[in-house]
Amino acid sequence: MGKIICAGLGPGDPDLISVRADRAIRGARQIAYFRKKGRAGQARRIVSDLLAPDVIEHAMEYPVTTEIPFDSPEYNRLLSAFYDDWTGRLAGLAADSDVVVLCEGDPLFYGSFMHLHARLQDLAPVEIIPGIPGMTGCWNAIGRPMTWGDDAMTVLMGTLPEAELARHMRAADAVVVMKTGRNLPKIARALNLAGRMTDAWLVERGTMPNQRVTPLADADLQNCPYFATVLVHGNGRRPLADAAE
Repeated sequence: MGKIICAGLGPGDPDLISVRADRAIRGARQIAYFRKKGRAGQARRIVSDLLAPDVIEHAMEYPVTTEIPFDSPEYNRLLSAFYDDWTGRLAGLAADSDVVVLCEGDPLFYGSFMHLHARLQDLAPVEIIPGIPGMTGCWNAIGRPMTWGDDAMTVLMGTLPEAELARHMRAADAVVVMKTGRNLPKIARALNLAGRMTDAWLVERGTMPNQRVTPLADADLQNCPYFATVLVHGNGRRPLADAAE
């Protein structure tokens, strides 16, 4: 029996894939990856130059993404059935040989594979290859330290209600907001409420060829891609020379 290997791909630049994940992807006889219907898939694009010519591909196409509200019963029903279906399919495919599942960022950090991982227990052996989280690539694109000394960093989803976003933003020293896209206007309003807007940055497609880094105050809030992250840097304790000296 084979196993299901989930390879974390990192933030988007193929050069940031780990040696271990690179080895697994190049040697794969079967790969699986998530994608939106009608799209090639971001994960598939990242590994396009690494795949063997005869690799068998399994595209796991989401039944829904942003067409209906994520908190609706129908959204939950469709996604739950999707993950149930692919759990059975992957377990069946792994009966013959290993299947490498591609995952942007790190598989166990807000990744879609987590929903399969929870369902695959006792059905097939599963191996996780860690990846660099996308937010790490984004704050390195800005070129400033994200946290200092005792700074507390909070990672937020842009899907949260505006008041909740603002509450967390006020309490944290450093802030990362993921799942931006159409949520960006709400995120900007929350940052204004929290008094953090002037320190916020928007990184679109971090580490990718079309990367763009913009102070959020100067960004087009109505035109934000899915792969975008909002960052507010911490400014905490660090050794400093005495100003009086």
